This record gives sequence, C-alpha cells and structure tokens, in this order.
Amino acid sequence: MSDKEPGPELELALLSGRLWGELAGEPGIAAAVEYDLKGGLVVASSAEGLVALEGLADGQRAVGVEAVAVGAGQLHDIEPKLAKGLAGGVLYPQDAQVMPTLAAAHVVRLARAAGASLRTGCAVTEVLRTGAGAVRGVRTSEGEIHAPAVVNAAGTWGGELAALAGTSLPVLPRRGFVLVTEPLPPRTVRHKVYAADYVADVASDSAALQTSPVVEGTAAGPVLIGASRERVGFDRSFSLPVARALAAGATRLFPFLEGVRAMRGYLGFRPYMPDHLPAIGPDARVPGLFHACGHEGAGIGLATGTGHLIAQVLTGKTSDPDLDLDLDLSPFRPDRFPEEGL
Repeated sequence: MSDKEPGPELELALLSGRLWGELAGEPGIAAAVEYDLKGGLVVASSAEGLVALEGLADGQRAVGVEAVAVGAGQLHDIEPKLAKGLAGGVLYPQDAQVMPTLAAAHVVRLARAAGASLRTGCAVTEVLRTGAGAVRGVRTSEGEIHAPAVVNAAGTWGGELAALAGTSLPVLPRRGFVLVTEPLPPRTVRHKVYAADYVADVASDSAALQTSPVVEGTAAGPVLIGASRERVGFDRSFSLPVARALAAGATRLFPFLEGVRAMRGYLGFRPYMPDHLPAIGPDARVPGLFHACGHEGAGIGLATGTGHLIAQVLTGKTSDPDLDLDLDLSPFRPDRFPEEGL
C-alpha cells in the first residue's frame, strides 16, 4: 500500500492485501510462501520531504490505508540501524512480503489440485479466432488448445501476445536491477524501508535512469537492495554504474551496509503501462480475450486481487458478498488507449 497514491491501483492493492492475508491464514501456507506482514517504512531526509510524505499518507488514510506518522526520534525504535539525521517517516503496517517463486509454485500446486494443467516450454504462436472474430483458443508449439476464453497474463510480453490476437496493448519493458547481500541475522532490517522519492520514481513517465534506495530483508537472511528504473527495451546488459548507485543509496539509509558484501545482482523487466495502471478484464475489441498484465513492479502484490477480478468476470459475477470491496474495472480497461498512440 505504501507507494501508491489514492485511486484504482491502491484500491486493488487493498483488495489484494486482504486476499493474500486470507491465503496466508490457511494451514501451512504462510511458511510455504514466506509470507511476512512486516510493514513498510517510508523515510524523508528533509522537512520538505516529510511534509509531502505526510500529505500522501493523509490521502491514503482516507481510503482505508493504515499509515502511522513516525517522528525523527522514533525512527530508531522501529529500525535501529537506520542512518541518523532523517526528518521522520510513515509506517505502513499493512505492507507484507512473500517470496515470489515460492508463491507462484504453491499457486500452481493449488491449481493442479483443482484440476488445472500446466504446460511449460510451450510457446503460444497464435490466438485462434472464429470467422466473426471471437477467440476460440490458441495455437502452440505443441499443437492447438481450444477454449472460449484466453487470458493474457504474459507480463512484460503482454503486448506481443495481444498482437497475436490481432489487437494492441502498450506494454513496455522498464528495466530494474536488484543487489542481493550475503545472509545477515534475522530482522537486521525489520521492514521494507525506502526513501520518499521512490514514490515519485514509481509514478514517473521518464524513460531515463532513475534510482532511489529501497532496502528489504528476507526470511533466508540476504538483504535486497533496489531500486532502479529505465526504459532501454529488453537490454539485459549488466550496468556497474547502476549497481554502484544502488549500493550508495542503500548505505545512505543503512550505513552498516558499507561493511556487507553483495553476493550477486540481477535484473528484470517490469511491464510498464503509460498510465501506470494494469490492463485487467475483457478486451472489447476481441470477444473472448481477457488481459491481466501491465502491473509494472507490483505484480506479485496485486496478483491475488487481479486473479479474483478475472475469475469474477469469467464466471459472470459482478460482486462478492464476502469481500466488502467491489472494484470498478473501467479504469483498467484494456482498450482505454487510443490506437493512434500505440
């Protein structure tokens, strides 16, 4: 919740957080996916930055987010190893963490137990359509699969899959790097901690390189250090200047990290959309085609809410009485972008 301004994405985050919590409440699930309701801490280095951060928090509180103001003198009670001299911050107790690969693997197990099948290494080469233009399945490297509905959950490659269906979706790759430290004792870094300017970087439309410090511990011990954003296509080159910028930002927040070794670094491509909202729901241009992609860096967090909404649409439900939060899908409409702008 902490890095989202009031609006449709924050509403989706509130729904998703609730669903993650329900899933983690089932026997054995929390440990299996390393679910940790650890909270997020956003810190400001200046009085001006703190005023802006508190303004954001006021808007978030108005829509149901728990945001606790933290004075400069309280920061080290929450994060003892934080740098000195920070102006203050906001604590978000609802922010949680999971290990994405474990979560994905567990969801696959649940789906298989419910009767689903999974094919890996099986490329979709065409979305099959009837003479009237409706979806009737997909052609793959292993043959055809017939179905009245196809869900495009291809992440950064969602635009390519949309094109196979004869339509368009302006998903672009936004490259990011993460540094991984050697294992540290548990709770060395207690929360997801980041500087207030990270929120502005997430919302930025710039294609240029942006870095803002984000530091987060893991159940296994290593600390994750980010975050960088740049639109350079699918360039997988490792950038030493970016790694240095991430390390410098992390040590400004947590000076003790100067004496910690980075074990490795990795990069990935966030599925960026021009208005920073994912595409969720039916594509009015291609009957039977549904989209669930374009979440940028929030995909794992928003996965539960997105899946819930797609399931509602596919089954013809318009609301869920068990969840006191019904989302309007219109802001996420896949066909909301003008064709000439693609």
